[in-house]
Amino acid sequence: MPVTQDQIHAVLERLALPDGGTLVSRDMLRALRIEGSRVSFVIEAPSLEIAKLMEPLRKAAEAAVLSLDGVEAVSAALTAHAPQQPAPSLKVGGHPKPQAEPLKPAGVKRILAIASGKGGVGKSTISSNLAVALARQGRRVGLLDADIYGPSQPRMMGAKGRPASPDGKTIEPLHAHGVTLMSIGFMLEEGKAVVWRGPMLMGALQQMLGQVNWGELDVLIVDLPPGTGDVQLTLCTKAELSGAIVVSTPQDVALLDARKALDMFNTLKTPVLGLIENMSFFTCPDCGGEHHIFGHGGVAAEAETLGLPLLGALPIDLETRLAGDSGTPVAAGEGPMAQAYARIAEGLVRGGMA
Repeated sequence: MPVTQDQIHAVLERLALPDGGTLVSRDMLRALRIEGSRVSFVIEAPSLEIAKLMEPLRKAAEAAVLSLDGVEAVSAALTAHAPQQPAPSLKVGGHPKPQAEPLKPAGVKRILAIASGKGGVGKSTISSNLAVALARQGRRVGLLDADIYGPSQPRMMGAKGRPASPDGKTIEPLHAHGVTLMSIGFMLEEGKAVVWRGPMLMGALQQMLGQVNWGELDVLIVDLPPGTGDVQLTLCTKAELSGAIVVSTPQDVALLDARKALDMFNTLKTPVLGLIENMSFFTCPDCGGEHHIFGHGGVAAEAETLGLPLLGALPIDLETRLAGDSGTPVAAGEGPMAQAYARIAEGLVRGGMA
């Protein structure tokens, strides 16, 4: 039986890069071809300097694939990104421009917002992992970090660099883990605060939706800031939004704010596709007992009351936090949490929502 791409990806996932991640999780594999018993692929390094250091890894990758049953010959080539383009000669933010009709980027089939009534409930973690899980389902996925004041997706997705703008108008996004990425965090110096009033936020959101070369996408996931402010209002009224998912923890104080987010979407005539309960429980690694630190079943009960689906209940999980901090979302790997996100992604695909 001929070798499959999944088998090749699996064996290459075992080769760790010196600065973290693998060739697969860092999206460095290109032009993978299987011709009978012969396999060829290209490893694309971030720069020429890094490519010069990756020869041992290239040889290890060849040897790893050659060890698979049914493979008789392997050819792995090293290449590198072209030198980084100059920084975009465009102004980020500013007053939004008049629109004749709702904004929807060309080639993007659906825009799906991930929202929460309050901060700290794991909305951005769910956004990044859901994007990766959908990409692993074979969907073409984009991720827009619309949390202008607190952009976290560059860190969570392990993406660095400033997007290029060849003409000063169009912005070329970044890519990681099979997902097309854009964040205000790529456009500003690390650690620099965004001190903008509402119109500047709306202008930046309009730019990141309308001027980014998103390409052909099945779904664009928008990681919203917490609350019910300018960014949410702009997205719901100025963009052709397909629907929203609301994230909350089970505790009463979080549900109070989640209900406000739900009411906002109802007021703005944006369909809510379902709810996700995050930090639903904690499994003790020592005794195996399940503990409901933030209460139990609050989001499920709210979903039932509103007649909305509960899309998933996710535990407090150390691996998820470590994976997000390291820039490789837990959904990019294997294990119980990756499977949990895969089930949510499968449900969205099956329901025609992504």
